Amino acid sequence: MNTYKRLLMYAKPYIPRFLLAVVCIVLAAAANLYVPWVVKDVIDEVLAQRNLMMLNSIAIGIVVVFFFRGIFFYGQTYLMSYIAQKIIIDIREVLYRHLQKLSLSYYEKRKTGTIMSYVTNDVAALQTALVDSMVELVTEGAILIGSLGTMFYLHWKLSLLTLITMPVIAHAMKIFGRRLKQTSFVMQERIADITSVLQEAISSVRVVKSFVREDYEIERFKKENYSNFAAQMKNTQIMATLTPVVEFLAAIGVMVIIWYGGLEVINGNLTAGALMAFLIYAVNLANPIKRLSRVFGNIQKAMAAAERVFEVLDTTPEIIDKPNAKPLAKIEGKVSFKEVSFAYKEGEMALDNVSLEAKAGQMVAIVGPSGAGKTTIANLLPRFYDPTAGAIFVDDIDIREVTMHSLREQIGIVPQETVLFNGTVYENILYGDLNATEEEVIAATKAANAHEFVMAMPEGYQTQIGERGSSLSGGQRQRLAIARAILKNPRILVLDEATSALDTESEKLVQAALDQLMVGRTSFVIAHRLSTILKANMILVMEKGKIVERGTHEELLALGGLYSSLYQIQFNKSR
Repeated sequence: MNTYKRLLMYAKPYIPRFLLAVVCIVLAAAANLYVPWVVKDVIDEVLAQRNLMMLNSIAIGIVVVFFFRGIFFYGQTYLMSYIAQKIIIDIREVLYRHLQKLSLSYYEKRKTGTIMSYVTNDVAALQTALVDSMVELVTEGAILIGSLGTMFYLHWKLSLLTLITMPVIAHAMKIFGRRLKQTSFVMQERIADITSVLQEAISSVRVVKSFVREDYEIERFKKENYSNFAAQMKNTQIMATLTPVVEFLAAIGVMVIIWYGGLEVINGNLTAGALMAFLIYAVNLANPIKRLSRVFGNIQKAMAAAERVFEVLDTTPEIIDKPNAKPLAKIEGKVSFKEVSFAYKEGEMALDNVSLEAKAGQMVAIVGPSGAGKTTIANLLPRFYDPTAGAIFVDDIDIREVTMHSLREQIGIVPQETVLFNGTVYENILYGDLNATEEEVIAATKAANAHEFVMAMPEGYQTQIGERGSSLSGGQRQRLAIARAILKNPRILVLDEATSALDTESEKLVQAALDQLMVGRTSFVIAHRLSTILKANMILVMEKGKIVERGTHEELLALGGLYSSLYQIQFNKSR
């Protein structure tokens, strides 16, 4: 109930429409209560008394009642669908907005497909609770109450006997509802697993085909698909058991009506028409109970999805602004790490007491073997993570004292794996500054040595580049990413092995673009290819989370340490 109440909180803006929809539902349901009374009058008045006026009244009444029932049915369907769709849109937007605020660590601990399933499958499942179930709940509830009231009016003793089975039915629904919720939660998890496998296989289709692992991926999918089938069938078993149990208990009530009601007719305490009407109302009572049991099961299934959604919404970002955080004014670009330590996992230090200083406009290169902590420095500077110990300063201001938005606005990142969006070339470059003019976009593209190949494309800047820029080469994607960074015009630049995956010709073009990008900016260059950092103002050599050497290229070669060894290895390979 707490989950359902929380879900209904999203209906608050639509309460006037909801109340109007409830009125339409109740009035449409009232037509069902009219029919048994017609049967009573036909038997007792028309057939027994040969009352022609009553016959005419009944005929006219049926036409009028069902004409208005059609209008009210349209109203309930349209209004409830409108409310539900608006709530679904609101929840999906709130969920997506919250996902955008969550820290990088949240995404690194979860599969992309699972996160996608929250926004798609789980939110879609809520529509059952908000439309179909709600309409049935109000409709069947109105019929239930109306039938019960009329039954008491016709014969209160018979009504009390009929109600004996109600507590038993309620208890059965409670037991089955608990089990349905458990199995429904498992079902939503299995659907998320299918989405995850699907997302991985589709996004990595080149790798799958290059390793000839189509059959392996099919088996992975079959396994998750069958797990979903097993969860679905478990849920179906419970649903299939619930309905007949409720129907059987309701049938006992019908049996009591026929037996005791027949005695009352024989004894002259009840008319034949009243008994038939009572029996129809009792069936009307049984049908809502049966349907409400199904609705109850559907709501339990939807609540399992709702709990998964709310679990995400209740997750708090690990990295947040301080309550008194202030926007970072335009910076010069001086960066200092003071005794910074950091661990992704407890006991495994990625950085261990690291201190460094980069003056405004300097190029600082970071080299070292894999796992030395180079990328961790790049992650801490824009506050994707916070240090376990120590502090990071920009222009002598602790970056935890300013808003993340204002900090990241002044930092540009060009990663090794270029991320482009499914859109046009122009839209991807404009991502660096959404307010930039066309002239500024073109100027940034030219500075990134990309204008020539863009103009050679079929539609120039309006060419669609496909998902993740699939229609472009690695060098072309990287130059567009550099153009995007140039357009952003950051004061601090982080290049995370931006040329390591490129061929020699592409590397030269990209390196020329990077040289243009770094002019006048404080730059941190993480590199495996030492030939790209020979002109760095300072080179930091890292090993096991520590800075073990620092200096210029010539100074480090003269030192004869780790940098010298790395340089000799690459030089010998190039020979």
